[in-house]
Amino acid sequence: MRHYKRVFLIVTDSLGIGAMPDADRYGDQGSDTLGHIDGAVESLRLPNLERLGLGNLHPLRHVQAVKHPLARYASLMEASAGKDTMTGHWEMMGLRTTTPFQTFTENGFPAELLEELSKRTGHRIIGNKSASGTEILDELAEQEIATGDMIVYTSADSVLQICGNEETFGLAELYRCCEIARELTLRDEWKVGRVIARPYIGRKKGEFVRTANRHDYALKPGGPTALNALKDRGLDVISVGKIFDIFDGEGLTESNKSKSSVHGMEQTIEIAGRDFNGLCFVNLVDFDALWGHRRNPAGYAAELERFDGKLGELMEKIGDDDLLMITADHGNDPTYSGTDHTREMVPFLAYSPSMDGGGALARQESFAVNGATVAENFGVEMPEGTIGASVLGELG
Repeated sequence: MRHYKRVFLIVTDSLGIGAMPDADRYGDQGSDTLGHIDGAVESLRLPNLERLGLGNLHPLRHVQAVKHPLARYASLMEASAGKDTMTGHWEMMGLRTTTPFQTFTENGFPAELLEELSKRTGHRIIGNKSASGTEILDELAEQEIATGDMIVYTSADSVLQICGNEETFGLAELYRCCEIARELTLRDEWKVGRVIARPYIGRKKGEFVRTANRHDYALKPGGPTALNALKDRGLDVISVGKIFDIFDGEGLTESNKSKSSVHGMEQTIEIAGRDFNGLCFVNLVDFDALWGHRRNPAGYAAELERFDGKLGELMEKIGDDDLLMITADHGNDPTYSGTDHTREMVPFLAYSPSMDGGGALARQESFAVNGATVAENFGVEMPEGTIGASVLGELG
């Protein structure tokens, strides 16, 4: 069994590959993020994912199955209850979530929560509905700037989001209010996965732009994960993108904030030029945030093509002692109704130049194959109570 010095785990956020068997319980029967994007666009050029074997894993119109795929590939089932970013990522690292996080998509947040939040922050609250972040700014930001009111809103995810103009509301005040909201939403009946600070600039409708100073206040994982086990053994655990926020910094030795998914890949390519011993864990959020939730298959397809181009650059830096794994955390079918995530299986592609060829692996019962494989690679025991079975011995 070969062991690798560096592992790169890239999460293409929301790239589902077909409905889970229990998708009907979530109202997601028939969903297929990748398949429906492929069917909705006139072209989809993904030469690097194609040669890894994406078309072998999931038959597509524009991405062909190849005779000699470079990667070992499988579809992964989700063992946890839910279809959330945190649920998916925590499961990758060994934690099974049995109770989904609270969502307030239909009716907004309870009056009792908002009254307490207003009292503690000193701001009157406006909004309180599920909305697109850009649309709610056009609707309410001028009022917030003029009055000092605070925009609070949610989405199809388990989130409470607060907007603040960087010049008039101030970043420090926005972060203070979000910290209070995080404290309040630790109560079981109000518990959300994340409180998100959404800073923006601009003074009038049509000119508002959200900035890169977003900050997520996530729940801490419910127990130690593969990340903690790696860090405790003195290995490097480098994050790119939202990973720090999703795990609230737990188990990480270095964090890199990304401005976009393309930037996240550029950061990963730079990290691949370094000498380190451990894991580089990457989340590329734009697939989900910019295109899935906004139900834009053409935008999603274009993002996939941009990713594929950067993937080719990264693969040039992957050596015999490196393992590249590509997966996802849930689905977000842009052809589906509503704006919610979709309960789907996700891809697993594993590649190293030193492997003796690619091919199919058996369908895996949980996303935790990722953390378990990384842990076995570095000779680290998974923490007690975690789930997951390694496929390191099947990678060749």
